[in-house]
Amino acid sequence: MTAPISERLDDPDAARAEGRRKIEWVRQHMPILSAVSERFEAEQPLAGERIGMAMHVEAKTAALVEVLAAGGAEVAITGCNPLSTHDDVSAALDAVEGVTSYAERGVDDEAYYAAIEAVIGHDPTITVDDGGDMVFAIHEDYPELLGTVVGGCEETTTGVHRLRAMDADGALEYPMFAVNDTPTKRLFDNVHGTGESALAAIAMTTNLSWAGKTVVVAGYGYCGKGVAKKASGQNADVVVTEVDPRRALEAHMEGYDVMPMAEAAAEGDVFVTTTGNRDVIVEDHFEVMQDGAVLANAGHFDVEIDIEGLADMAVDSYEARDGVRAYELADGRRIHVLAEGRLVNLAAPVALGHPVEVMDQSFGVQALCVEELLEGDYDAGVHDVPDAVDREVADIKLAAEGVGYDSLSDAQREYMDSWQHGT
Repeated sequence: MTAPISERLDDPDAARAEGRRKIEWVRQHMPILSAVSERFEAEQPLAGERIGMAMHVEAKTAALVEVLAAGGAEVAITGCNPLSTHDDVSAALDAVEGVTSYAERGVDDEAYYAAIEAVIGHDPTITVDDGGDMVFAIHEDYPELLGTVVGGCEETTTGVHRLRAMDADGALEYPMFAVNDTPTKRLFDNVHGTGESALAAIAMTTNLSWAGKTVVVAGYGYCGKGVAKKASGQNADVVVTEVDPRRALEAHMEGYDVMPMAEAAAEGDVFVTTTGNRDVIVEDHFEVMQDGAVLANAGHFDVEIDIEGLADMAVDSYEARDGVRAYELADGRRIHVLAEGRLVNLAAPVALGHPVEVMDQSFGVQALCVEELLEGDYDAGVHDVPDAVDREVADIKLAAEGVGYDSLSDAQREYMDSWQHGT
């Protein structure tokens, strides 16, 4: 049976101290979670609940976990990616009253899924997921729990896609909030969070400049838009590849070169996948890439770049830098893959994930959605985040920033709600 992280570290006290230092830093910059935590501590809306979480276990996530614990919940957590856990933060969380952390960086697949099973062993009444692995495991292997799970929240695009597919097949047995799809998450976390953190992780891992590079962005959803916008802002030439004609047209109208990956493969210096789908960059593309091409994934799972196919083509591979594996082809060209093709902004050795201020919004929504699940009456299936919850998060953030905004007058509201007013 998987033991909590504190029982597996050589020096858990030192790890806890360093992890606590990181957590306290991010909490200073998270006014939304601070406001929610203050209310949760006073009202105890989560008392008696058991929350099972599979998330990227780093300092910002730890702040969310502590808010949920402050609200009275018992929380068990593990990672949602084998390379995104910060062990010191995981150890610090494990020392918090009411929290058990099983997350550990660098585990193999067997240990990864064993940790998810350990969290499920706490018999969660609520799940908070990033990618859908915990929800899927409960449905597949622990159906006896389905009657006691009140509901859950899903953080990321890939997870929401999985849940909607489950729902369409009639296989989703409890209500899930699509946190990824709500405006205060999608418009900020996906655009600014992914855009800034992915490019920062790539730059720190490679020590290369963006200026003058040709950056190929695969996918022009919200994450792809963020990567393209931020790369262009650092004086890179941006090429977008897409499978949706409307998004391809949008990218074209916003000034980017748009072409199929088969053409873009020969043009790019750096490739960033953001699709959430598999086989985005494959053998045909490797065959025409320039010597020194850098490949990174900013989607969720490590299936967007066909690393097995690249390894089969290579005559040699080696660690060129920490987090950078070089694959040398028969003609001498070298193709570099970052963070094993996993989520580069969290899995690269120096990656820190999204900026603190961005995750404050996303995790504020998460915390309030957990409360909403207990207060509301939701049927099994995927649900949008209630508009009132999303607006509350935006209101807290604007107040903390000292930003005011207008409100509709009664006359304006009546005008907008009426069909009888014409020209």
